[in-house]
Amino acid sequence: MAKGPDAFRTISEAADELHVPQHVLRFWETKFSFIKPMKRAGGRRFYRPSDIAVLRGVRRLLHDEGYTIKGVQKLHREQGIKHLVAAGGDAPPEVPRQADPRPGNAPASGAKDALLEALRDLETAKARLDGLLKR
Repeated sequence: MAKGPDAFRTISEAADELHVPQHVLRFWETKFSFIKPMKRAGGRRFYRPSDIAVLRGVRRLLHDEGYTIKGVQKLHREQGIKHLVAAGGDAPPEVPRQADPRPGNAPASGAKDALLEALRDLETAKARLDGLLKR
């Protein structure tokens, strides 16, 4: 009888589902602090469905997309666990919300101020570069 989608998986079941050897899962635990399966007495690992989703993303990034371990660590640090899960195909990637084009529905003033400040910074940098090129 097959386990349900919400059942915990042993390391052998997780390895079979992800198409990687068990030792790879143990190795990833040492390299990625966000991979933390439950451990029972005797150190036996049990992977929650959320652990499998993260591992699926890590596997895809490393094996299919060509990321390095440091690259995946950086991606996690900068974009969070949700991005790793999305990379594995378990959740749709987050799409930034667009401003509502109808009158009176402009972006929040904080976001607008941040964009204006970034624009000013870019214009200042461009002016500096133009000045250097004229020399």
